[in-house]
Amino acid sequence: MAVSKQVRLPQEVEAEIAILGSLFLDPNKMTVAMDLLDSDDFFDNRNKLIFKVMTSLTSEGKAIDATTVVGRLSANGELELSGGLDYISSLAMYEYTSSHIETYIELVTQASLRRKSIYLLQELAEEGFDAQVSSDVYLEKIEKEVFELSKRKNVQGFRPISEVSAKVFENTEKQSKRGSNIIGLDTGFDKLNKLTQGFLPGQLIILAARPGAGKSAMSLNLAFNIATRNNVDVAIFSLEMPSEQLVERLIASDSSISLANIKDGNLDKSAWIRFNTSISKLSNVGLYFDDSPNTTISTIRAKCRNKKAEKNSKLGLVIVDYLQLIEDPTSKSTVEKVTRITRGLKLMARELEVPVIALSQLSRDIEKQNAASKAQDSTKQGREPELSDLRDSGSIEQDADIVMFIHRKDLRTSDAKLIIRKNRSGSNGDVPMIFTGEHQRFKEKVNEEE
Repeated sequence: MAVSKQVRLPQEVEAEIAILGSLFLDPNKMTVAMDLLDSDDFFDNRNKLIFKVMTSLTSEGKAIDATTVVGRLSANGELELSGGLDYISSLAMYEYTSSHIETYIELVTQASLRRKSIYLLQELAEEGFDAQVSSDVYLEKIEKEVFELSKRKNVQGFRPISEVSAKVFENTEKQSKRGSNIIGLDTGFDKLNKLTQGFLPGQLIILAARPGAGKSAMSLNLAFNIATRNNVDVAIFSLEMPSEQLVERLIASDSSISLANIKDGNLDKSAWIRFNTSISKLSNVGLYFDDSPNTTISTIRAKCRNKKAEKNSKLGLVIVDYLQLIEDPTSKSTVEKVTRITRGLKLMARELEVPVIALSQLSRDIEKQNAASKAQDSTKQGREPELSDLRDSGSIEQDADIVMFIHRKDLRTSDAKLIIRKNRSGSNGDVPMIFTGEHQRFKEKVNEEE
């Protein structure tokens, strides 16, 4: 789509001239320029052709000066298009210092990035009028193209160990003053904190369990604990049940009123008081729900970016319930779908600098094995789950920083266990729990008498 001539596109032609003049003055700067620039970054076509020839000569190990550049442009039939002898001679006689070339490069690359953004957005806007393209495919393309463009902006060079060491010292000194072993978000569970040191920014945390073991309840317990103990906002994407059902569970957990009684309204005077008190309390907690149908990884990322970009944003955690229900119309198989989704969630965690908890199903194979071993007793769950029991486990296990399982050997009892099978930043281990089903509440078991 052509841009109107009346609109002046972002450009830094003077900086382009300064770059080429610096390279004629000091050809050793070509290594810097080639690392940070493409010929397409130049707005002026003359400068674009000259830099392209300079790059070719350098790659071939040949000298860069007015003679070699003019000779190559003549051989390519591009001398006149490049401004001719007079223009190239003026560049070769550049009188300024080359020590500021990186500043010039920054100006040119920023203008180039803005131009490319304009072209891309115009192209995408034009495609949006095509009724034959589904909205899911269109949104996915927008997400992909913008992400690819943003990667150019985020390119950075190596960091010397002195710089990294200074950051490590700063973090360690800051942590020593906190007087706590928790580095990340306080989960509200002491033993879990000890194993993980708290949930850290950029982590993808998988919480998996068999049906009925309490995945959603545990995620809500973590959401409430983290929001209240760390004064952060938690975004919860519920793909399986409406937000109202999640809040009913939170109220049951906070008020110790049976979930069944909350659902049917069978509350005595005392329960009504606790019910209203709990609603008032929860209304001041930073929990945000999204139960939109047909949710994709693109829409999750977009909504979280928007939340993060809000003024005075306190987004500290994202929860997705659950991973396998995220839509991905472009994937050709379940394995490809899960791979794309887990990779997307991990990238989102790093981009937004928050931990992401994704709930996951277990493979049906473990259910078949347990069914055979327990004589079809649906209340008993058999052996403890392993990493290999994760449904479509390859990409989940690979992308996850922490993998936790909820195990309840017998669903008729309150005994439960949170099992950490993978932990990149801490230790694996078990956290004995007590699960009160009617209140949808997990708490750590302090001793065996409990």
